[in-house]
Amino acid sequence: MANGPSFFTGGNLNSGNYDSFGNAFKRGFMRMPVAIRTIIAINAVVFVIQMLGGQTLNNWVVPTLGFDPSFPTFLTQPWRLVTYMFLHGGFFHFLFNMLWLWWMGRAVEETLGPRSFTVIYFGAGILGALLDAGIAQIFGTALVIGASGAVTGILVAFAMLFPTAPIMLFLFPPIQARFFVAGWIAIDILFLGSADGVARLVHLGGALGGYLLVKAHQNGTDLSMVIRYVEYMFGKVKPAGTSGSGTKRPRNKNMHIVQDAEIVEEMDQSELDAILEKILKKGYDSLSQEEKRKLFELSKKD
Repeated sequence: MANGPSFFTGGNLNSGNYDSFGNAFKRGFMRMPVAIRTIIAINAVVFVIQMLGGQTLNNWVVPTLGFDPSFPTFLTQPWRLVTYMFLHGGFFHFLFNMLWLWWMGRAVEETLGPRSFTVIYFGAGILGALLDAGIAQIFGTALVIGASGAVTGILVAFAMLFPTAPIMLFLFPPIQARFFVAGWIAIDILFLGSADGVARLVHLGGALGGYLLVKAHQNGTDLSMVIRYVEYMFGKVKPAGTSGSGTKRPRNKNMHIVQDAEIVEEMDQSELDAILEKILKKGYDSLSQEEKRKLFELSKKD
């Protein structure tokens, strides 16, 4: 009898632990940058559907939504350029892609912003698929699934933005990001054409896509405008003059896209550093009106 209360008390504590774990997981997940959080969530949902659907569902989903590099399929069915990134062949395939995205992608998204990050992620994945389609006739065509090409583009972006950041691997000393990613790409090149079931061309195309897009950003191209345009087309971003009631005015087809005055533009890190350095050396009053405006806008950004 004496053990009875202890047993039931223990049960309540266990329930509390499960609840605490669930809340902690939710809080941790919601703290992820928004683009990474959304991409991982969609991949997770699709993966669960794949697992629950079993072989019957996968026998339809993979041939229909996986990327087929054969001609002219990749031209006549362009949705495959995107949908293949959300399909995975097994738990570890899914797990490691999402872990690398989370580990390396957080700093990239926090530096460039969610819109530019999204453009790099999907741009790398699409270019990876296109490179595979362009050269697949030499190495043989095969259906491609997985986010590896897009994730490789993010790895390259990380190495370009943080070249000397240490990468910690089990049983290895710290490796600078630029050397780690270079080794990653070198392995894909060395095993190109091997019958190991890995889409090496997609990885290399993703790496190229990440490199080109980050270089474009560094040269002043606003990658976020691609996503802003999509948001505008779907009414997510209201043109100047629309009310906040949720109703959307008819859009003049002849009118160019205008930037919402309430949207804070993503600032290039070098530009921010220059403003802060100027304040440090000459004081706040030395800033021009434009520099003060940009600094003020940045201070309002969440």
